[in-house]
Amino acid sequence: MTPPREKTETRPTIHIKKMAIDTYRENVAYLHRECPLYRAEGFQALSKIIIRANGHHIYAVLNVVDDANIVSPEELGLAAQAFHQLDLPPGSDVTVEHAGTPPSMDAVRRKIAGERLNPEDFRHISRDIAENRYSRMEIAAYLVASGQTGLDRDEILHLTRAMTESGERLNWQEPMVVDKHCIGGLPGNRTSMIVVPIVAAHGMVMPKTSSRAITSPAGTADTMEVLSQVELSPEELYRIVRQERGCLAWGGKAHLAPVDDILISVERPLGIDSAGQLVASILSKKLAAGSTHLLIDIPVGPTAKVRHMQEALQLRKLFEYCGDRLGIHLEVVITDGSQPVGCGIGPVLEARDVMQVLENLESAPHDLRQKSLRLAGRVLEFDPDVRGGYGYGIARDILDSGRALEKMRAIIDAQGKPLAPFTLGTLTYDVCAQEAGCVTMLDNFHLARVARLAGAPIDKGAGVDVFKKLGDPVNIGDPLYRIYAEFTASFNFARTLVEHATGYQIGARDAVQRQYVEF
Repeated sequence: MTPPREKTETRPTIHIKKMAIDTYRENVAYLHRECPLYRAEGFQALSKIIIRANGHHIYAVLNVVDDANIVSPEELGLAAQAFHQLDLPPGSDVTVEHAGTPPSMDAVRRKIAGERLNPEDFRHISRDIAENRYSRMEIAAYLVASGQTGLDRDEILHLTRAMTESGERLNWQEPMVVDKHCIGGLPGNRTSMIVVPIVAAHGMVMPKTSSRAITSPAGTADTMEVLSQVELSPEELYRIVRQERGCLAWGGKAHLAPVDDILISVERPLGIDSAGQLVASILSKKLAAGSTHLLIDIPVGPTAKVRHMQEALQLRKLFEYCGDRLGIHLEVVITDGSQPVGCGIGPVLEARDVMQVLENLESAPHDLRQKSLRLAGRVLEFDPDVRGGYGYGIARDILDSGRALEKMRAIIDAQGKPLAPFTLGTLTYDVCAQEAGCVTMLDNFHLARVARLAGAPIDKGAGVDVFKKLGDPVNIGDPLYRIYAEFTASFNFARTLVEHATGYQIGARDAVQRQYVEF
């Protein structure tokens, strides 16, 4: 809803200037301190403003500039995202006015106080966030309130619907559209990039749209970007899926649940990923992507995102409750999360592992292959023509025959090769065992943090290559893993961290950490 205002012709105008500044999903505007408009309106730094022109308006956070070389007193500078949203040529005249506090902040304050919010509250919060009416601080307040006071299952359902309604919804005109999603927290768990070509080769429709990584060193979109373009419009997605029966893309450009992408941009630096927000994030994206059948993977392990079986079962109930009421056929598998899956942690390294599995190389990580086949088998069993328990065998045959590799190459060609090649970082450091014995524990969180400090996922070639897994024997001086970095500062951050702790425990074979059994 556009806020009340006086007529445009009664307000002074100012020229807009395009600023080559990436403000990462936040609309930011810049005024010179000596600007007559700045003085007349009483604007202050970090004020929220409305920028209007030709019947269109956007919201932005104001920054004040003292250097006329950046913005002159006659100009309003707009960072890249705000300029794109306003969609006017440089030099166009606009009006600027105070925006005030978004009305839905009252609901956020009530949530901070521990109150339960209703569907309208979540709808208003989602709308205001999607319109960029919230500052980063206000979004952080909402996220912390939702995490600290918690969201009950009906609040999660309301939030999911509100986030879904904030953007576009894809309709594939198919009776069954399948998808698979892991809740995260397990480094290297890049199974979707193997499941999708297997399922698509079988003939089922599987348009996989993913978010960027939140707290991990890589997400599916980050890793697929090493092999192909992932920023695809809805028109491009329809074309590719009609042609190949599957895709592996980032959901942001398709404008699927855009509120989720804005929230993720704040969650990532804060390291926030609460259960309620997680369920709403995943299901809103899947609803918007047109999924009818969904498989959820919840890894459980002492250093995974979900650390106890009881917590995993509670999360499964939340997914099943919301999925049932949202009309999605949803199944949840609980898998082993005691150590990373595959060897690589970071986009280039994980893409390498995926292609080794698809190419059926002897060097391919066995655990990544097996988990991918089990998950692909469960997805294939959504097909009414596939009997229960037969999915794994069909998936294995598709992979072993080379049909999955052929399908992956076809999807890459359809999406378009990356604009530039990505290679491993040239700065390397081997972390070695300080004692002999057997690997009894790997700390997922620690290894993920090392990879992130090394620069992943922003630096595609950064990350960690794991050499030793649970139960493997080691001697003093054996490399446990190798750090890759592209920039000296990131390299030094990662090295400093591993000097204090490697993330490994070495001991006797009978002390090897217990692994959870999938069910």
